Amino acid sequence: MSKIKRGYYLHNDVVFLAKDLLGKVLVTRINNRLTSGIITETEAYAGETDKASHAYKGRRTARTEIMYAKGGTGYVYLCYGIHHLFNIVTNEQDVPHAILIRGIKPLSGISTILQRRGQSKLSPATSSGPGTVSQALGIKTIHTGIDLCSKTIWLEDDNISYAPEDILTGPRIGIDYAGEDAKLPYRFLVKP
Repeated sequence: MSKIKRGYYLHNDVVFLAKDLLGKVLVTRINNRLTSGIITETEAYAGETDKASHAYKGRRTARTEIMYAKGGTGYVYLCYGIHHLFNIVTNEQDVPHAILIRGIKPLSGISTILQRRGQSKLSPATSSGPGTVSQALGIKTIHTGIDLCSKTIWLEDDNISYAPEDILTGPRIGIDYAGEDAKLPYRFLVKP
């Protein structure tokens, strides 16, 4: 296992990175409990030109300012006042690209993951949505702005890869307000 270095996150193609993240391992050490999961689903958000992005048209608010940070920064926001959604900021500073982590396959710290999710055994519902990913790994909005090269939340490359035929590509979910941009093929999912 090798921790992913800053340069990886600075890639200028957010759609490429969203697909490339499949198979990478998302790791957290929160409250001294180590948990991890293999990334199985992502969505790309292409910044100021993407009507689905929080930074569309250069929107800079207290919440979205973190999207303008240098790649390799965590962006966590609250959805519907309930779900903490974890995003990876990519590209150079002031280019607000981000990738939403929508699904993981639990890898380590299974008992902690199950406890956080209030479950007794693993199932597809354990971490197959962006809110459940964050809950399973202990990620909350207090982690927004975190350096993903830190000792709290980071990614590792364990050389897990998928054949092209095992990856589904399609439109993002729940962004009908984005009009034509809602149909862009920016969502990537490993076949179950």
